[in-house]
Amino acid sequence: MARRAPSTATTGGAVSTSTSTSPELRRRRTAAPPPPPSPRRYCSISDVMRRSLPTGAAPPMARAARREAYEAMRCDVCGSGERDEELLLCDGCDRGRHIFCLRPIAARVPTGPWYCPSCAPRSKPVKRFPMTQTKIVDFFRIQKGAEDGEVEKCSIFQDVKKRRKRPLVMHKKRRRILPYVPTEDKVQRLKQMASLATAMTFSNMKFSNELTYMPGMAQRLSNQARLEQGGMQILPKEDKETIELCRTMQKRGECPPLLVVFDSREGFTVQADADIKDMTFITEYTGDVDFLEKRANDDCDSIMTLLLTEDPSKRLVICPDKRGNISRFINGINNHTLDGKKKQNIKCVRYDIDGESHVLLVACRDIACGEKLYYDYNGYEHEYPTHHFI
Repeated sequence: MARRAPSTATTGGAVSTSTSTSPELRRRRTAAPPPPPSPRRYCSISDVMRRSLPTGAAPPMARAARREAYEAMRCDVCGSGERDEELLLCDGCDRGRHIFCLRPIAARVPTGPWYCPSCAPRSKPVKRFPMTQTKIVDFFRIQKGAEDGEVEKCSIFQDVKKRRKRPLVMHKKRRRILPYVPTEDKVQRLKQMASLATAMTFSNMKFSNELTYMPGMAQRLSNQARLEQGGMQILPKEDKETIELCRTMQKRGECPPLLVVFDSREGFTVQADADIKDMTFITEYTGDVDFLEKRANDDCDSIMTLLLTEDPSKRLVICPDKRGNISRFINGINNHTLDGKKKQNIKCVRYDIDGESHVLLVACRDIACGEKLYYDYNGYEHEYPTHHFI
């Protein structure tokens, strides 16, 4: 007959038996207790999320093997492993791709997570903005002009014709800024505005033809042209009148003859919808004004210099990621190559207008209808990496 095991009872983690205990066991129990365990070290949730692997991911490799795998990484497009500082690794499949092999190309390595086209969520298709006049009027907040506006418009075009009839030598010597000539066909003009509204809607932007100063960013008082390092050129009176006339036309819905089109290589880009003369005003670069030090690691590919002060903490930039106009979609050139520089047909100039700094885009040569617009993104600072631009 099998012996029955003694019954046990658990109280507070201690185990007691119904049988009598031996002297050796009693001596062990009266001995000094063991030292307390060392306190546990807890990791922050950010460390846990950083080390965690997605569901279904392959088991982690050894550190040496992972280093060898990264050193042997190749671009899926060009097959080269060179210039690894510009080689992006997909956070989903660990495959590589150069920033200049992407379509559209990437200006710089993003600071956050990046996914290759195979792993990235499918982007929404570009939905065309409806060619409805009421919707376009509301989108651009067009003001209905009075009858005297038409008279003013005629006087503007007559003045333009008079200027262009002057001798070429005098025109080149004075180098006045000319107002743009909007398309007379109203249907084609709606098409131009609808193309811009399409690009802005796809980019989650709101239209703004002026510099905007938002709470938490730079205030308007920070934009003082007198603080420019080395001084800033003042916009002449005649050119200032030209800019005011163009702004008045834009408020009436008479936009520059430009179309925003989508290119698989360059993304959204702008092309001329009519012949544009040299020194014609194209647009002002607009958007949210902020301090450069706050946007040093910003992934926006269209940040524009507004004010360069001796004090780096007071330098200002224009950020058209939430608000802006057609200048957001005009592309920069590759100013590292001669062929790239030949494509430049727009110059980007900063002027002192009423004590504030403004960035104007002006044609630097005659532009033919259908020609894409390019400008030197760097100006004279040469701080932005444009060697991968088209």
